[in-house]
Amino acid sequence: MTRSAVVTGGGTGIGRAVAAALAADGLDVVITGRREKVLAETAADLGPRVRPVVFDVTDPGQVEAALAELPETVDVLVNNAGGNTDTGRPAPSGLAGVRDAWLANLEVNLVGTVLVTTALEPRLARGGRVISMGSIAGGRGGGSYGAAKAGMRVWNIELAARVGERGITANVIAPGLVEDTEFFGDQMTGERRAMLVGQTATKRAGTPEDVAALAAFLASPGAGHITGQVLHLNGGAYFGA
Repeated sequence: MTRSAVVTGGGTGIGRAVAAALAADGLDVVITGRREKVLAETAADLGPRVRPVVFDVTDPGQVEAALAELPETVDVLVNNAGGNTDTGRPAPSGLAGVRDAWLANLEVNLVGTVLVTTALEPRLARGGRVISMGSIAGGRGGGSYGAAKAGMRVWNIELAARVGERGITANVIAPGLVEDTEFFGDQMTGERRAMLVGQTATKRAGTPEDVAALAAFLASPGAGHITGQVLHLNGGAYFGA
């Protein structure tokens, strides 16, 4: 029987690469996101095993409405949707602005992941996989974005404990600098890139394919005893737990 996967934020960057890797491994993959045109183009590019479903992971109503279009049985759930909502925006003004900025990152990066996982948890197959995209910022700091990703780590521990008896694993991949994504917008300067690459032991930036390769392994039968973990993927830029 063909296994099925759902990849949120699957239209571009890391999500697209993960969807391509899972499809190459023989899974039927649903990619989700808010931009219908982007999702449709990606699905067409990646082939017949990939289809798009449009919804916003932070909107409970949209998540619930999308369930009719998502697989009845989900073998692999990849929570990739997210991003730093502070990117390209001026520093918040006043306490109300600070509150709004923090809530925006928490909603996009943590609450959306929790909503989708909660909605699909009853559909997770025995021996299924939940893979959530964290960040190096969740370990070494990064304002409201880092706090949201740190919160994901704690949530993932509880999730892993809850679903483990069904043979389901739950892990977080925490990338460092990954290029060829929309994460930095137009905010990445040559100086900043050189600084981030210089922090690595490998002296290179990561790629979406690096992340996809790790996600594909975690989705495989061979990763069945890895759960509740944060797997760092940063070329040695951060050696923390």
